[in-house]
Amino acid sequence: MKIRTFLYLLKQGVASTFRNKWFTLASVATIAACLFLFGIGFTVFYNLQHMVRSAEEGVSVTVFFNEDISDERIAEIGNLIVAHPAVSKAEFVSADQAWESFKTSYLGEYSDGFTENPLANSENYEIYLKDVSQQADLVNYLKGIDGVRRVNCSEITANMLSSFNSLLTYVSVGIIAILLLVSIFLISNTVMIGISIRSEEIAIMKYIGATDFFVRSPFVIEGIVIGAVGAIIPSAIIYVLYDKVILYVQNRFTVLKEVLKFVPVDEVFTYLFPVCLAVGIGIGFFGSFFTVRRRLRV
Repeated sequence: MKIRTFLYLLKQGVASTFRNKWFTLASVATIAACLFLFGIGFTVFYNLQHMVRSAEEGVSVTVFFNEDISDERIAEIGNLIVAHPAVSKAEFVSADQAWESFKTSYLGEYSDGFTENPLANSENYEIYLKDVSQQADLVNYLKGIDGVRRVNCSEITANMLSSFNSLLTYVSVGIIAILLLVSIFLISNTVMIGISIRSEEIAIMKYIGATDFFVRSPFVIEGIVIGAVGAIIPSAIIYVLYDKVILYVQNRFTVLKEVLKFVPVDEVFTYLFPVCLAVGIGIGFFGSFFTVRRRLRV
């Protein structure tokens, strides 16, 4: 295709969005409304998954060693732990550190009566996982290491978080898929109505010898422009409202302020905006393409 022809078709497609103002406004409003709902659902589920992941990162597995184990062997065990693919990090806790933590958490001023460390053989590794669902495999691996006396873990917490994370993923995918299907249905009907109004224009172009590609291209370009605008508008609205809504929630529910750890808006939009833009352009393109294709049979 010649550059001059491409520029002509591009010009006609963009100009068509202004010639058919009501159709353009209706299409943009439909796409914007659907993607606004999609964006809200995306941000809610993204933050919920972030909170679940944060809770998972706090779940640890504790490894204790045999008595009279050497420092060299403890270091070797630490290397074996870190080498496991499920391990995010492993922190060594000495007996003195364990006693200080225990005194601070449970004894307070009553700890002055102890002259010796009752946790003398409590050196351990606090192990944090990348994925809490892998805890059972990691525990079996740790129990097989020579020099390991005991492995402490919370199976109930790990299973609960893993199950909730899976459920949240399925629910979010299902709701987002429903929103996208509704968006495609509404937008396709809107595009069909707009193109039906211009069926005579399409027929005239066909009768004077225009190819299907030449007839279809301006409408497809118009659909892409409408889809892009319809994606940018709700994205901008959500971007502006995001921090305000979070601030309101944190001020309204101060008790949960430490629990509700929201994702920064820039991180959310690293994924949300490209997805919204791709969905908007994709719907505009395919909606126009297939609708015009049916109307070319004149």
